[in-house]
Amino acid sequence: MEVCDAVFHLAALIGIPYSYISPLAYIRTNIEGTYNVLEAAKNLNIEQVLITSTSETYGTAQYVPIDEKHPLVGQSPYSASKIAADQLAISYYKSFELPVKIVRPFNTYGPRQSARAIIPTIISQIFNGKSEIELGSLTPTRDFIFVKDACTGFEEIYKSETLFGEVTNIGMNAEISIGDLAELIAKIMNVEVTIKSSAERIRPKNSEVERLFCDNTKLLKHTSWKPNYTLEHGIGEVIEWIKKSDNLKLYKAEQYNV
Repeated sequence: MEVCDAVFHLAALIGIPYSYISPLAYIRTNIEGTYNVLEAAKNLNIEQVLITSTSETYGTAQYVPIDEKHPLVGQSPYSASKIAADQLAISYYKSFELPVKIVRPFNTYGPRQSARAIIPTIISQIFNGKSEIELGSLTPTRDFIFVKDACTGFEEIYKSETLFGEVTNIGMNAEISIGDLAELIAKIMNVEVTIKSSAERIRPKNSEVERLFCDNTKLLKHTSWKPNYTLEHGIGEVIEWIKKSDNLKLYKAEQYNV
């Protein structure tokens, strides 16, 4: 960081299921790791630090759409670690006037994403000839944003002069259930599938975030950001990337890895 003017901090452990197995790894990486970035930025007089948060910090929506004033609820060790990291960043802004911005993306997806994420999980299972798609709970809703739109959101927040010491959501102001998402992907790929909820993929009952639906008013008000990808367009991009043989072989559709 010694030669940097600004830092985009995206390093984290992000898998929710693995946070049930090793919470301490999430504390060390997500909280202590963020401390390391903040402390270095303070000592080096970095001009701007963007801390990457997550919509999981909100927990199940208590109202929709979810704006930045929504309460924070740690429903998994992962989300708890991200809440702590965000609060630590805000404390550095308040205590040391460190020029921090908290960027809170909703469910980002796109090419090269791990099969631990829902969209490549569905696509890779279909490409591997599965007619019965195994997923976790089918009823939760998510607000999916294509990676390129998320990146332009980061860039616009970086450019803003008004968002220091604050949280800003990045999302599409839309929601779709996991079950409906699987049906949409199957339709785009022109296949018929059965969608099955697998017990090993289901989160503990009180840990499942049932609804995420982004209010992106703040982002639209304070920046010139506008999304370029519909969900169908973005899914099409992922399908095209995964179907290339060198990419498809990276996915092990028969395995479930936490």
